[in-house]
Amino acid sequence: MTAVPLGAEWLEADGLGGYASGTVAGYRTRRYHALLLPATKPPTGRIVLVNGCEAWLDGESGGVPLSTQHYGADVIHPRGLDFLIDFAHEPWPQWTFRFADGTTVLHEVFAAYGEGSVVLAWRRIAGTGRADLRVRPLVSGRDYHALMHENAAFSFTALTEGGNASWRPYDALPAMAAWSSGAYAHDPVWYRNFFYAKEAERGLDCVEDLGSPGVFTFDLAARDAALVLRAGDALAGDATVEAARIRASETQRRSALAPIDRAACAYIVKRGRGHTIIAGYPWFTDWGRDTFIAMRGLLLARNGLDLAESILTDWTRCLSEGMLANRFPDRDVALQYNSVDASLWFVIVAYEYLARANPVSAIRETLVDTASAILDRYTRGTRFGIRMDDDGLLACGVAGVQLTWMDAKVGDRVITPRIGKPVEVQALWINALRLAGGRFAAQADKAHEALRSRFWNPFARCLYDVIDVDHVDGRVDASLRPNQIFAVGGLPFALLEGDAARAVVDTVESELVTPLGLRTLARFEREYQGRYDGGVEQRDGAYHQGTAWPWLMGAFVDAWLRVNGDDAAHRAQARARFVAPLEAHLETYGLGHLCEIADGDPPQTPRGCPFQAWSLGELIRMRLRTA
Repeated sequence: MTAVPLGAEWLEADGLGGYASGTVAGYRTRRYHALLLPATKPPTGRIVLVNGCEAWLDGESGGVPLSTQHYGADVIHPRGLDFLIDFAHEPWPQWTFRFADGTTVLHEVFAAYGEGSVVLAWRRIAGTGRADLRVRPLVSGRDYHALMHENAAFSFTALTEGGNASWRPYDALPAMAAWSSGAYAHDPVWYRNFFYAKEAERGLDCVEDLGSPGVFTFDLAARDAALVLRAGDALAGDATVEAARIRASETQRRSALAPIDRAACAYIVKRGRGHTIIAGYPWFTDWGRDTFIAMRGLLLARNGLDLAESILTDWTRCLSEGMLANRFPDRDVALQYNSVDASLWFVIVAYEYLARANPVSAIRETLVDTASAILDRYTRGTRFGIRMDDDGLLACGVAGVQLTWMDAKVGDRVITPRIGKPVEVQALWINALRLAGGRFAAQADKAHEALRSRFWNPFARCLYDVIDVDHVDGRVDASLRPNQIFAVGGLPFALLEGDAARAVVDTVESELVTPLGLRTLARFEREYQGRYDGGVEQRDGAYHQGTAWPWLMGAFVDAWLRVNGDDAAHRAQARARFVAPLEAHLETYGLGHLCEIADGDPPQTPRGCPFQAWSLGELIRMRLRTA
C-alpha cells in the first residue's frame, strides 16, 4: 500500500463552490465528506446530495468489497481497504484494489471544473472471467453543516431512463441524477449509524443515517463502468460519452498545470458574473481577510492578474462606511462588517496588483478610489471604534466584537479582544498609507515614528502585541505573539531595521516557529494552550492561544531573509528550514494542500480545515521567495 495515510483527505473542487471529498481509506470521517456536494447559489448554498456509495465486485469465487464504511461502535464494514494496494491523488483520486485471484480494479473520482458534475469510474486492469460490479449510492439531501436520520418524509421515488436514475428525497431541495453505463434496479433501503470520527473529535453530533434508493450494476469484463453525478433530474444522456468528455477536458486542463497550481485553482470559484476565493474546504466560504491574503500567492504570484482584477473589483462593491465586508454569509443574511484588517489588506493587495498589471483606467480609478475611501474613513473614524488616534496610529475595538484576525469567540466572550492598537494593524495601516502616497505620506511618517517609539518592549527585546489596551493610554499587552513579525516582513515596507528587526525575528524564531507555522502565543505564557482539541469551547479557546498557523510562515520567511541576507545561500537555507516541512505536509493531511492550523505542541498534529486557501497561497509565495 502507498505511504499516504489512510486518514488523509482528498478534494475535488468544481469551481462553483461545490466539491467531492473523502479519505484515502474510503470511509467518511466528516459530515462534509461526499461525492456530490454542489453549491446551489455559487459559491454558497451548499447541500449534500450523494454522500457515498457501496461497491462490490462479484467474480468466479464470490463477492469482494471495493468500498469501506465506518459505523458506530467502531465497526468497519465492509473492508475494501484490505484490498487497497495503491492510492494516488494526482491528477485526481485513484484507488487500486487487488484481490486473491489476481483481479485488479482501478477506481477514480474526478469533478468537472466549472460544471458541477462528478464522475465515478471503475476499470478492471488485470484478471479474467466474471467481474460484475454492484454500486449502491448512499444519499441524503441536506445542508452540508447538518446530519440526516431515518425519517418518513424521505422519498425513495426514482425516475429512470435506460440505466440512468434520479431521486428527490425532499421537495424543497434539488433532485440528484446518476447517469450510468450499466443498469439500474430500484431497491430502497436505509443504512443506519454511519460514524464520523472527525465530528466526534470536535465534540459534535457524529452519527448519520443514509438512504439508498437502488443498485447500479456493470459488467467490468465487457467494458469500463461510469457513473456521472450531478444536481437536477435530467436523464437523457449517455454516461460513457459524458464521462469520456469530462475526462478529456479535465486531463487537458490539469496537464497544463503543476500540482500546486492545480491546488490553487480549487479555491478560485465563480460568484455571480465574477469570481471569489473560497477561504477553505470543507466548511468555509469566502471571507474578505482570507481572500486578500490568499490571492497574493494564489493569483498575483502566479500571474493570474485577470482573475485578481475580477475579485478586487467585485469586493469594491461592498464598501460601506470605509469598510469592506469580512464575510459573505452562507445564507441570505446581511454582509458582516466585523474586521479592522480586511480593508487594509485590500488596499495593500490592490496596489500590489496595480504594480504588476496595466488595467484600463476605469479599473485603476475604482481600486485607487476605494483604497482612498478606506484610508480617509479610517482616519476620521468608522464602526467599532476604528479611527486614527493623535499619535497617527490606528485605534480599534469595542467590547464583545472580534475585529482582528485573532477572531475566536465563545458565546459572548471574545478570546483575544485586542482592543486598542494591535501591532499588525499598525503595520498594515502604515503600509497602506505608504502605498497610497500623496496626501497620505505625512500620516504614514507620523504613524511609523509612533510605532518605533511606542511598541518597543525593551525588557523582552521585541514588540508589544497591543498598546493603549482598552483605549487606556500607556497600557500594554506584552504577550509574545507572532503579529509583530509584520513589522519586519510579509508587507511591502519593513517598519523596523537593524538590531530591532533582528531581535524581533530571533525572538519569534526561538519561541514561536514550528514546522507547520507560527504559534499564536509563546509556550511560557500563562494562557498558552498547546493542543487544539475537545469540544467547541475548548477548541475556540485554543484557536489563538498557542495553536500554530501555516499562513504566518510567509511573513516570517520574508522577515528572516530581510535580516539575515537575501542571497542565494540564505534563500536555500530558508527553503530547507522553513519551507520544506510545509511542502512535506502536502502529502499527509489535505492531499496537495495545507491545513488551516496545527497544535502548538509537538508533533504539531494538523487540525481544523484540511484545505486552507491562505496557507497554500503563502506557501506559493514562500517557494518563489526562496527560489
